[in-house]
Order: sequence, then structure tokens, then C-alpha cells
Amino acid sequence: MAFLGVNSSITGRAWIGPDPRLVRQAEALQQQTDLPAVVCQILARNDIQATETKAYLSPTMRELMPNPRGLKDMEKATKRVLEAVTGLQKIAIFADYDVDGGASAALLLTWLRNFQADATLYIPDRIDEGYGPNETAMAQLAKKNDLIICVDCGTLSHGPISAAIGADVVVLDHHLGTEQLPDAFAIVNPNRQDENGTLTHLCAAAVVFLMLVEAGRQLRTVGENEPNLMNMLDLVGLATVADVAPLIGVNRAFVRQGLKILAQRKRIGLVALSDLVGIDTAPTTYHLGYLLGPRINAGGRIGQADLGARLLATQDPHEADALAQRLNSLNVERREIEARVRAEALAQCEQRSTEEPLVWAAGKGWHPGVVGIVASRLKEITHRPSVVIGIEDGIGKGSGRSVSGIDLGAPIQRLVNEGLLLRGGGHKMAAGLTVSENKIEVAMARLSELLSKQGTNVFGPSDLRLEGLLVPNAATVELAEQIEDAGPFGAGAPAPRYAFPAMRINTARRVGENHLKINFGAPGGERLDGIAFGAFEGPIGSTLSEHGGAPFHLAGRLEINSFRGRRSVQLRLEDAAFA
Repeated sequence: MAFLGVNSSITGRAWIGPDPRLVRQAEALQQQTDLPAVVCQILARNDIQATETKAYLSPTMRELMPNPRGLKDMEKATKRVLEAVTGLQKIAIFADYDVDGGASAALLLTWLRNFQADATLYIPDRIDEGYGPNETAMAQLAKKNDLIICVDCGTLSHGPISAAIGADVVVLDHHLGTEQLPDAFAIVNPNRQDENGTLTHLCAAAVVFLMLVEAGRQLRTVGENEPNLMNMLDLVGLATVADVAPLIGVNRAFVRQGLKILAQRKRIGLVALSDLVGIDTAPTTYHLGYLLGPRINAGGRIGQADLGARLLATQDPHEADALAQRLNSLNVERREIEARVRAEALAQCEQRSTEEPLVWAAGKGWHPGVVGIVASRLKEITHRPSVVIGIEDGIGKGSGRSVSGIDLGAPIQRLVNEGLLLRGGGHKMAAGLTVSENKIEVAMARLSELLSKQGTNVFGPSDLRLEGLLVPNAATVELAEQIEDAGPFGAGAPAPRYAFPAMRINTARRVGENHLKINFGAPGGERLDGIAFGAFEGPIGSTLSEHGGAPFHLAGRLEINSFRGRRSVQLRLEDAAFA
């Protein structure tokens, strides 16, 4: 039975209330632990037993850190990197142009400084070179360097790695691999086909961090000092959230500890960017994923590819300020480009069909730096795997995003093997591809066919799962703090959502481009503020702003809003239904 009788909300979702079994489990946990009820609800949902609560609520590196040597080629790769450092060899770092790649590169650059060592940073141009190593760049780097470290890329780069004649290549990556690996010196990747699958949730920066942990172990065996790696967890936490890696296992500790390091404001590049966007409170996963991440990504999307990595690695305050300003400006430009492409892509999808297993769009002149973001928007609107392709000179470069339960990366690799794509690869939830313009239609039809075989029951609007009911006077800062203590929340660990029944909208106004700010409450009762980001991109914005005095059930997450030293609680509105 639908929660509050909501079978189809304003966004077309059914509301699902708390599972009676989990309610009983939460009550038992509260009796055994004396923890707040709201925390026990979160613990029960994640199947945490009473004896496990302390470890879950306070995830530590000591308890959750995996043995780096559990990954194939780890000892070999680390030994080669240390040989290059101690032997004063020339090192190049070839990184992807997103946050994960930039953070991975910055990790290595920061670590190398402790040995008075330096490295050449190379990040390919998204338009001219595309994703990952290319033969020309690798050959040139090999002429001037003894070791090339590929981070967040390289697992599928057979030709480019073979072109690196005269240099050893070490790959530290997390993208899905094939049975045949490139002929590199070492490839460390939890998503290799011959791995056991226990660490597939790691992002590339986490893989780099594990290599640095192994480096510390090898240094200790010969009596050498090792750098303080804990101070580098800000980069790992940032990359984990920005790359939408699931917050399970050691990833929870990476993000929890990373946020603590970020709060110490030691990395001047992140300080400059945080101050620029007005982050004046202790950072949260929201700040990482929605304020810092997109701006760090902006250079790789539409500007100079290495700006993000340079910001994360710089030690010069003046350079940090200049890079932060530049990235912020590029992000504004990116949003404008994205809005145009999104409108055109959505119109094309609606004309074709949004009921197929795959939603896709392709257009000439669409900037390749925004197709991934637009694919994410289409996925959110249609609740289906989505692919968006920009075409230039007869070649389409696209990006795809999937929904929970549907693997997008493996089918795209299969299309490469079938000759329908020129290149392709990625994860279950995200992938990139390159395709000849004249093969786009047939390739997308084949991809839709492969996706449909994974099960059609997952397509369609996702049910909204709610923990229970709240009223405004129960939504206190203390309650929001208790919820935060059970975090971090993100991919694979969603924050609890609550329904506020039969609320009256007191005020509703548009803020920014597409956001909605509301104040609501029961007649004669306490009031609460709410914010719905991107509300006017869907039906929520127009429906609630033209409420006409009608009551609504409102659903979303509680969060603490800090303004000029005052802390208050607000609702991050995600859905609504007529009461």
C-alpha cells in the first residue's frame, strides 16, 4: 500500500513507507544501544547489528583499510614508482580530466614533493584528444621520461601504451577492464577481470592512495621515512563523492576522514574555491558533489584540461586564487552550454520515445564536455539509461548514465567488440563512447536491445522510499545533527527521507535559474523552509509555485542551513503530492 496513499506523486512516483521488519529491527537496536530512534532507523536500513553500530557510525581507516597487496600488480607497481623516485628518474603523470583524475594526479604530485621530486603532468584535451592515453602523447612522453603513471585511465589503452617506447608504464585505474590487458609494466585496478571483485567500489584516487600506503610499507622495510598520508584524504574523499562511488566499506572512512581534513583548510586550492562559492561551514558531501566538484570539472569540460589538477596540487596562494576564479567562470559558461544542449536533447528524445529501455540523443555541434551532464539530466527525467552524443566531422563522442540495477559499461564494451563503436568503456553506472556518425542509429538500437535483456522491471519512475512522517516542529537542528552523525550519505548510502503530510504553502518563489524556495506548515503550527533544486526543470516548480492554497504532502531530506552564524533546519524537497 502506498505511503499516505500516494501512488503517483507530482513527479510520477509511488511513495513507499518504512518496512515493518525494519521498524522492528530499529526498535530493537534502540533498546540495545540507547541511540536516537532516527539513527537506529538508518542502521536498520543498512542491516547493521548492535555490535556493529560503533564501527559504522565512526568508520576508521584502521578498521576498514584493505590490504593494498590484495590488488594484483600492487607490489610491482609500487616498487617501480619508488625506484623512479630514489633513482631520480623522470616521471610523467597522465591523468583523466575529471575530478577523480585531477585528484589522483594531485595525490601523486603532493606525495612526490615529500621526496623533493617532481613530475610532468599531462592531461589530454577532451575535444582534440578525447578520453585516456593516445599514441602521440604517450610516445612523446616516453622520449622524455623513464616512467609514465596513468591515473584514472589506461586499462583499455593497448595501442597508446605500446607506443610508449623506452618508458615503463604503470596504470592506476578503476574502469572496467577486458580479459586482455595492455602490455604495461603494471596495471593496478580493482575492476580487472581477474580481480576478486571486493574493491570494485573504489575510485581511481582511492587506488592511488592504496599505492601510497603500500609505498609507505616498502619504505619502512628499508628504514626510510614516509609522508603523512592522512593529510591527503581530502583528495580521496572529494574524488569518491564527485565520481559518485558508492559510500560503502572503506569509502565511508575515506569520505568521513576526508571531510575532517577539508575542515582544517590546509589545501589552499580548495580553500580558495570554497571561499569563492561561499562555503562558510564545515564541508559536507553536498559541498563536494554539487559546489566544488562541478567547478573543478569545468576546466576539463570546456576549458584547459589541467586547471582542476593544478588547483588541487598548487602551493601558491596567488595561483590558487587565479585558478579558482578561472574555474568558477568556466562553470558559469558550462551551465549555459549545458542548458542549450539539454533542451535540444530532451526535445529529440520526446520526439523519438522516452519509453524505450534506452533514451538517447545526438546532435552536431554539441560540446563533448557537457554530454555527460546532459545524459545525467535525461536519466533523472526519464528514469532510464541515457546516452547523449555530440557529433563533429562525422564522429560522435558520447557519454552515458545508467539507473540502479542496469549495467551500462559492459554492453558498451560489447558494442566495441561487435564493431558498432570505435571506442567505449566505463562503469556500470557511467560510460563513454566514440562512434561513426553513420552507425549511431544502429549502435543505439543494439544498445537498447542489450539493456532490455537485463530486465524491464527496473525501468520507469523509481519509488520514493520514506522513513516516516514528520511535522515542522519536530524538524529540529538536533534531529538533523543526529542524522548527519549516521553519514556520510551519497551513492549507495542515501540519506533518510521523510514526508510532511498535508502542508500549506505559505510562500513560494523562484531562486536562481531553476530552483524553488518555499515556506510551509500546518495551519496555526510551526513553519519550515524548504529548497528544491532544479524544481523548474520538472513539474514540482510550477505546481507548488501556483499552489492556489491547496494542501500538499511534501517529501525530502532534512539538512542544516547556516547563514551568518545562525543554524537552522530546512527541507531539501525532492517530491510532492496533492493531499
